[in-house]
Amino acid sequence: MSGYGFHPEAQFDLDEIWAYIGADNIEAAGRVVEDILAAVRALVLFPRQGQRHPELTSRPLRFIRVRNYLIAYAPEQTPLWVVAVIHGRQDPRVMAAILRGRE
Repeated sequence: MSGYGFHPEAQFDLDEIWAYIGADNIEAAGRVVEDILAAVRALVLFPRQGQRHPELTSRPLRFIRVRNYLIAYAPEQTPLWVVAVIHGRQDPRVMAAILRGRE
């Protein structure tokens, strides 16, 4: 067992990131997705390292930034549960709506 899991839509987020970047550069797409996965694996050991963003959600989610992306995850769940991988330049209202839709 990996110690973490992805909400089905968070897995779709990763697939979309790979496809978007991969349209220009397959190697770069692989590096970005691998960096995100490496960060998630590190969270398994230290799940409280992320920050809360009460302006985005009232849920006890935490967030870490990897490159241009915010990873939203539930540190209390076992295995660690990744809720979303969102581009960091997304409008905060859109981010909040995405997170509300993944409860």
